[in-house]
Amino acid sequence: MSKLRYYDNASKSPAGKIGRAIYTEFLRTGRIDRKPEDWNQQERRYLTHAEVAARTGKRLEAAGETTCARINGFHKAIRFPKLIFHRTLSDSPHLGYCHVTAARTRFPGAKSDITWSFYLANFFAEIGADDEQFFRRVSLSYSRMYFAVATEPGQAGGDLTINRTIRPNGVLFQTHDPKDALKNVLLLGARNEDLRKIVKAL
Repeated sequence: MSKLRYYDNASKSPAGKIGRAIYTEFLRTGRIDRKPEDWNQQERRYLTHAEVAARTGKRLEAAGETTCARINGFHKAIRFPKLIFHRTLSDSPHLGYCHVTAARTRFPGAKSDITWSFYLANFFAEIGADDEQFFRRVSLSYSRMYFAVATEPGQAGGDLTINRTIRPNGVLFQTHDPKDALKNVLLLGARNEDLRKIVKAL
């Protein structure tokens, strides 16, 4: 796949190109004549992948902060730690995902707690099909994706890996609807049936 090139939109309208005559023409006719020569192609400033990734990361982490505040503002008995960090896709740094929080939950009938992590992404994809390619069939059909994945410590005691004992892909839920995501996270964090009833009534 060829590497994408990104340019700064701010350089699209170079200073000094719009003269007084354009405004006069607009007042006279109500139209702005947008000729190709009004935009100098050579003044387009291309961004490096590192610059794009940094911009994407700031947006993702801001969205993660807002999301964490919302889920912690629902009920004082349901609280999650704020664990914000992001990753961008290597060949497409304008796409990425943000880790929002992590917690433990005990499912009905389970003998022990399940550790899970909650994420948001600025794209939609199939998740967790295999360890080598976590995201497959990346699509921009939805502007956001929210998902939670069951996790467990890696064999070497380092990074977490997907816990596939719950489901083959380890995904506890996946949605593009923020309200549905909020409800699912709160259900995972609810410690008793009374709290679950409150959440289910949303």
